[in-house]
Amino acid sequence: MADNHSNKPKPDDRSDNAAKLRDAIDNTMENMEEANESMEFSSAEQKQQIKAKNERREEAVKGMRAEIADEEKYEQ
Repeated sequence: MADNHSNKPKPDDRSDNAAKLRDAIDNTMENMEEANESMEFSSAEQKQQIKAKNERREEAVKGMRAEIADEEKYEQ
């Protein structure tokens, strides 16, 4: 049985990567704010989990900001 799907990689379209990364940062920051607000109604264990998750989110945001800087260099 022949496979009719091409195994060629898709071309590297980086034209909107920076915009997508900015959207992802905005969404992540919003999630962090909502998580912080929810801590008011959370148990001690849940608060620790939220804090840990927000720390991971902050690290992800730092990485995305670095990626934006790389993308902007590529665009020039």
